[in-house]
Amino acid sequence: MSAVNTLNKRRFENPFIKYSHIVLIAPFLVLFLVFIILPIIFAIGLSFTDFNAVETPSIVFFDNYIRIFSQDSIFMQKILPNTVLYAVIVGPGGYILAFAMAWLLSLLSKVPRTILAVTLYIPSMTAGVTVSTVWAVLFSGDRTGYLNSILLRLGLIQTPITWLQNADTLMPIMILVALWSSLGIGFLSMLSGILNVNPELYEAARLDGVKNRVQEAIYVTVPSIRPQMLFGAGMAIVNTFNSAGLGVQLSGSNPTPNYAGSLIVNHVDDFGFIRYEMGYAAALSVVLLVIIYGASQLAYKMFGDD
Repeated sequence: MSAVNTLNKRRFENPFIKYSHIVLIAPFLVLFLVFIILPIIFAIGLSFTDFNAVETPSIVFFDNYIRIFSQDSIFMQKILPNTVLYAVIVGPGGYILAFAMAWLLSLLSKVPRTILAVTLYIPSMTAGVTVSTVWAVLFSGDRTGYLNSILLRLGLIQTPITWLQNADTLMPIMILVALWSSLGIGFLSMLSGILNVNPELYEAARLDGVKNRVQEAIYVTVPSIRPQMLFGAGMAIVNTFNSAGLGVQLSGSNPTPNYAGSLIVNHVDDFGFIRYEMGYAAALSVVLLVIIYGASQLAYKMFGDD
C-alpha cells in the first residue's frame, strides 16, 4: 500500500519543486539572453549591412570588414596599434599589480591590511569622477595645472605643456590613470584567495626546500588560487576595454587629438554615434569582440582547469 502511495505522490509531484533548478536559473537565463546574446547576434547581423540609423539597412556582406582592414587607414595606423599597446601594458600590468598588492597586503596584520585594501580599491569605483576632477587638473595645459605649475616654478620648462592635447603624452597618461584605477574586484578576489590558502601547504613547501616568500608565492600561492587568478584575469580584460573612454575624458574630444589616445571602442563611438554609420560601427565592435574572446581564451589556458 505504501508503495502505491509513493507512486501516486511522485505522479502528482509539484512541477515547481521537481524543476526548481530550472525555475531558479530562468530569470538569469532570460536576462542573459535579452541583454547579452541577442545584442551580440544583432550586432553581428548589422555588421553585414549599410545602416545610417534612419533608412532601411541594405546588405553589403563583407564590405565593412574589407573596409576596416584595407581602406580605413586611421584604424590600421592609429586605432589598432593604440589598442594593442594599451591592452598589452594595462591588461597584464594591471593584473600583475593587482596580484602583487594582494600578496603584499596578505603579509600584514588585519587592521592595516583592511585599511590599505579599501584605500587601494576606492580608485576603481571613483575613476570616472577623479579623471575629470583630479587627473585633468593635474595635467591641465595652462599655468594653473599642478604639473605645469611645479615645473615652471622649478625652472624646468619655460612655457606650459599641453599634456592632454599632445600626441606624445596622452597615451602614457592614459596608461598611468588606467593602472592607478586597476585594483578593482579582481584585486579583492585575489586577496581573499591568498588569505584562505591552507597554512599547512606552506609548511609542507618549507620541508620540500622552499626558502623564502617569493618561492612560496610561485610554488604554493599561485597554484592554490587558480580560480581567483582566472577571475582576476577576466576582470583585467574587461576593465582594460571598459577604461577605453579615458582618452576622451582626459582630452575632452572624440576622436582624441591626432587619434593619439583613440582605441577601438572610441572608433566604434565615432562611427556609430557621431557619423551614424551603424553597420560599420557594428563590424568594428565584432572585431573588438573577437579580440576580447581571444584574450579570454588565453587567460583560461593559463589559469583554467582542463
